[in-house]
Amino acid sequence: MLKRIINKVLGGLVVLFYGKLPDDVRYYYRDTYYCQLMQLKYLLRDYVFKPRYKELSFSGEFAPELQFALPFAYWHYKNGTLKSTKAAKFTKELYFFSPDHEESFETRSNEGNYNYEMPRILYSQNYNMKKWLPVPLKEVYANNIYVYDKPALMIANRYNMEWDGPPISFYSIEALDFIISRLRDKYTIIYNRPRPQNITMDNSDIYDMDEFEWLKKTYPEVILMEDLFRENAAKARNFNHLQLMVYANADKFISIHGGTATLASYFGGTNLILSKRGPEHHFKCYSKLYPKFSGATILHAKTDAQVREYVEQYF
Repeated sequence: MLKRIINKVLGGLVVLFYGKLPDDVRYYYRDTYYCQLMQLKYLLRDYVFKPRYKELSFSGEFAPELQFALPFAYWHYKNGTLKSTKAAKFTKELYFFSPDHEESFETRSNEGNYNYEMPRILYSQNYNMKKWLPVPLKEVYANNIYVYDKPALMIANRYNMEWDGPPISFYSIEALDFIISRLRDKYTIIYNRPRPQNITMDNSDIYDMDEFEWLKKTYPEVILMEDLFRENAAKARNFNHLQLMVYANADKFISIHGGTATLASYFGGTNLILSKRGPEHHFKCYSKLYPKFSGATILHAKTDAQVREYVEQYF
């Protein structure tokens, strides 16, 4: 009952400050205020007494975990107030700083995104967040194993269900052919599209694009991340751990919106993101939020034609 009253008040503030908004984004404005309101109850513990009390549990999708849960946990770690963390399978290496981390969740869920104990959830009109620090994944996982004669270029693709429908934002075989043919002489290209068995699944089905055999036949010099995992020269404990080590040695990324693009944005350099639709566009996530993860230069392409333009101009 109290939450309903608070939401009505906050909804009124949204209308007062922003006017009438589209239905698919207006609740995120209210959620921003609700997150900020929830943090007030921790004011004394976070800034005055500072006991080691914070027990953060997150079972949502990969992108919001990287965007909000992980930097929130890291802030508490640096503040001396982090007690423990709980997240999905294969996340121990992400929370390397946690004094007590449990991989408690077998799957990720959309419902798990709505953890109002964090500074933000999903999307926001305001990304000037307190209690949020970027996690130095590049510095922690840099290594001398995944080093090549030419600079590494990561192509991080995905081919998933989107909004309960078919894939929308992805690099097709035609797009991959353009990118690789233009950049093969300049970079060591590493291709990454995780299979379902290598990651913790959420509510999005992963489809088969039949590009792996095509890559092996047409561009045998392209290194497949799954082959690196099979060889596992660095003794990675899981596929996510391997991704962190390989990405840490790269400065050029070509990725797809969602967790794929968010992870790539943690490693500096330049990240070209293909995102054809989504609330990220309305909230300008790629210019306001994604550069915060590492200071990376973020290029947002909304079409396949823009991808080609950015490849020619920046890569």
